Amino acid sequence: METSEIIKKVRKIEIKTRGLSSNIFAGQYHTAFKGRGMAFSEVREYQYGDDVRDIDWNVTARFNRPYVKVFEEERELTVMLLVDVSGSLDFGTRNQMKRDMVTEIAATLAFSAIENNDKIGVIFFSDQIEKYIPPKKGRKHILYIIREMLDFHQKSSRTDIGVALEFLTGVSKRRCTAFMLSDFYTRQSFMQQLNIANRKHDVVAIQVYDRRAMELPKVGLMKVVDAETGHEQYVDTSSKTVREAYRLYWNSRQRDLKETFARSGVDNVSIATDDDYVRSLLGLFRKRR
Repeated sequence: METSEIIKKVRKIEIKTRGLSSNIFAGQYHTAFKGRGMAFSEVREYQYGDDVRDIDWNVTARFNRPYVKVFEEERELTVMLLVDVSGSLDFGTRNQMKRDMVTEIAATLAFSAIENNDKIGVIFFSDQIEKYIPPKKGRKHILYIIREMLDFHQKSSRTDIGVALEFLTGVSKRRCTAFMLSDFYTRQSFMQQLNIANRKHDVVAIQVYDRRAMELPKVGLMKVVDAETGHEQYVDTSSKTVREAYRLYWNSRQRDLKETFARSGVDNVSIATDDDYVRSLLGLFRKRR
C-alpha cells in the first residue's frame, strides 16, 4: 500500500473512531473497565464528590483536614489489544473484510483509552507473536498503531490464540485490560492459557465474523480455499446434506467457543462484518456494569 494511501486511510479511521470514542464510548468505557483490580497509589486532599469510604483517616487526623486514597486505575489503566493478523481475516462478503472491522474496533477502543488517560499497547499475533508494541499514551502512538494494522505483513497465515495469551501473561507484569480481537479460527485449544491470563488480567474477547461463514450458498460446485493453510477443494453446494453439515459445523464451533469463554469467566461479544459494531460494543460495556 502506498504511503499516501495509508495516511489517507489512517485519517479516515481516526475521524470516525475518535468521534465515536469521545461522543459515545467515553463514559461507557470508563464505567465498564475502571475500578477492576485497583491498587493503592497515593493520597490527596478530599474533593467534593469523592467516596467517603476512600478517606484515609490516619492522614486526615495528621493534617486535620480530609484526605482520600487514590488508586492506580483512578489515574490510569493499561489496555492491551491482542490483534489477530492471520490469513483468515482477509475475508468478507458483505460490507467489509474482517480485518477492516478489527482495525476500526481496535482504533475505537484505543481512542476510548486515551480519552480516559490510559496507556495502550498491541500484540499482533498469528500462530506466533508477529509484533509487540509496548503500552504508551497519546494520539501519535495510536496513529502509529493504526498505520501498523492497515499495512501489516504477517510472517504466518495460521492462528494460535494460546500463543498470544501466553505472551500477554509473560510481558504484562501488572494487571491490565486485554481485548482479544479475532475470528477465533484456530485448531488448538486455548482454554488453559485463557484461564491463566484472565486470572492475572481482565480479558475481553471480541469475535469478528462474516455471515457467509454461517452457511454455504446454493451455487453448485464451488472452489473453497483455506486462507490459513492454502488447502483447496471443491464443494458441491447444491447438496442439501453438504450445506446442512456445514451449518451444523458452524453452530458446533460457536457453542464450543462460547463455552470456553463462559468456563474462563471471560466477557465476549460476536460481531458480523455487516453489524453495527457501535451497538455491539455498547452492549458489551453495559453487560460489565
